[in-house]
Amino acid sequence: MIFGNASTGEPVEKITLSTGDLTVSVLTWGAILQDVRLAGVDRSLTLGSHDLTDYEGGLRHHGSLIGPIANRISNARIKIDRMMYELERNQDGRIHLHSGAQATHRRNWMVSDRSETHVTLTCTLRDGVCGLPGNRTVTVTYRVTAPATLTMELTGSTDATTAMSFANHSYWNLDGTDSWDGHALQIAADHFLPGTPDCYPTGEIVDVQGTEMDFRHMRKVHTATDSFDNNFCLSDGPAPLRDVLTLCGASGVTMTMGTTAPGLQVYDNKEGARPGRAPFEGLALEAQNWPDAPNNADFPSILVTPDQGYAQTTTWTFTQPV
Repeated sequence: MIFGNASTGEPVEKITLSTGDLTVSVLTWGAILQDVRLAGVDRSLTLGSHDLTDYEGGLRHHGSLIGPIANRISNARIKIDRMMYELERNQDGRIHLHSGAQATHRRNWMVSDRSETHVTLTCTLRDGVCGLPGNRTVTVTYRVTAPATLTMELTGSTDATTAMSFANHSYWNLDGTDSWDGHALQIAADHFLPGTPDCYPTGEIVDVQGTEMDFRHMRKVHTATDSFDNNFCLSDGPAPLRDVLTLCGASGVTMTMGTTAPGLQVYDNKEGARPGRAPFEGLALEAQNWPDAPNNADFPSILVTPDQGYAQTTTWTFTQPV
């Protein structure tokens, strides 16, 4: 069905996938996860909108697939094959955030394949788009499987060495409440990246032991005491698909997240609230490469080549109390 017409004049489609206990709606605009429904639960588990203008404006990061580089590049430049590439400085005139105005979440993707349980979307980026070299093709498949698992399979190819680091930027609230206060969180990470006041990593890789970022065992989180805009270090490079995070609402609805990515950004939604809603409504949980990697030699590289492209698989599995 047509969801709306973008400011570019392009029609934006909404594709609904369903099987078992799970129904998921995806938009062609930004490859957005717009709605996630679990049978027996009377609300969407992800924060979205029914208005396309929201997604072109303040909600452009809600549910979208962000790239070619998600998160921040602190000095807004990247060196590739001894060439320095200047990137858009769209945070405080100094920092490159979420690939700027030409990014994949600000484009209408093409549907290349679909069924009742999957949709495949494709986005092409010409050489120079987002300040980066290479003619690039990005493909994402969203697939639902019974009883209630959503899988995202993402690939990127290029005809020149370039940088790729994608993230789905969905916000989650499993209770349908005004905030994520009282949810419980567990993350399989022994280290995290502390941030600067500008929210990019300091460069330190810190053991979670004895810090407020130790979520190796499930514990409740509260808006009054917990603050998040940090990458959790899952591994030092892409890894086989494994479960890395569990989020449980006070209602008992639970989401388990798996990924092949080496990092997971957790953001507390202190800014960018939905219209008519307060901050901290949902937690953004973003499987990704470690942010600002080009400026930190000890971080896993985000460079890809014609011979070795980009790949990420991420899963979300939902359950509810019996």
